[in-house]
Amino acid sequence: MVNVAKSETGQNNRLESAGALKYLTFHLGKELYAINIMAVREILEYEEVTSMPMMPDFICGAINLRGRAVPVIDLARRMCQGEAAYSGRACIIIVEMRYDETTLDVGVIVDAVNRVIDLKTSDIDTTPTFGGNIRTDFLTGLGKVDGQFIILLNIEKVLSMDDLRILSEVDSHIDQDDEPPG
Repeated sequence: MVNVAKSETGQNNRLESAGALKYLTFHLGKELYAINIMAVREILEYEEVTSMPMMPDFICGAINLRGRAVPVIDLARRMCQGEAAYSGRACIIIVEMRYDETTLDVGVIVDAVNRVIDLKTSDIDTTPTFGGNIRTDFLTGLGKVDGQFIILLNIEKVLSMDDLRILSEVDSHIDQDDEPPG
């Protein structure tokens, strides 16, 4: 288990004022993605997830994180890109989400965590508006590192609690409609 030290907050604030941000990079399939390190609480090796009934397919279930149940989402499924590989390099990134007046931890399964990078604001292009398999509101832009593009995710949009609640309600209604009349 790797903890992301909260003491980096001061460092990250200095980088922001200097025009740079820290991002955690990771792989989903062949693509390289990144999220702002300030949302990351910790990184865990992949462990078996306890499935939950009647959830949308991208909600895998929950894990026990030091005595607390933490919901886990398959990020590849959430973004309609199949399923995470669950290989020996698969990880669960625990992110902190603000919802109403509380902070919630949510696990996100990725194929492999890569590294933490610094991106200057000048190295970030705006979100492209052309096609693709990903919702553009899920993106904050495209980072350029060593001639390679990195897809920068807006994790708050990807893990929107309102979206999850709506999708869960829709999924349960679909299941009820599939049942034969009684």
